[in-house]
Amino acid sequence: MGVDQHGQELTVAAARALRNGIAHNALLGIMEIAGLQDPNEMIVEVKVAVPYPEQVREAEVLAVLPCGKKTLTVEAGGMVVDGLAIPSLNDKNHEMLIAVAAVTVLVETE
Repeated sequence: MGVDQHGQELTVAAARALRNGIAHNALLGIMEIAGLQDPNEMIVEVKVAVPYPEQVREAEVLAVLPCGKKTLTVEAGGMVVDGLAIPSLNDKNHEMLIAVAAVTVLVETE
């Protein structure tokens, strides 16, 4: 899950959701078990759900991932909750935007 409390930027919320998801996981041993020579051989599929999918800048979200053949699917979901609009923090309105993300890592086999 990722939240943009101020600024109403769904790309920020989506990138935070992805960053939080991968920060709490590790793929120790995947290189050895799968016989990979390079971590960029992994296939990394990301699905993000946000309130306004058309506002997400996909390249910026995928830039969070350190390696892999990356794909992103953005769909409607997430949440909008009332916050406090503070003009000095570049708020456009009172919305806090929440994104959720799922990450799947695959390895091609013969």
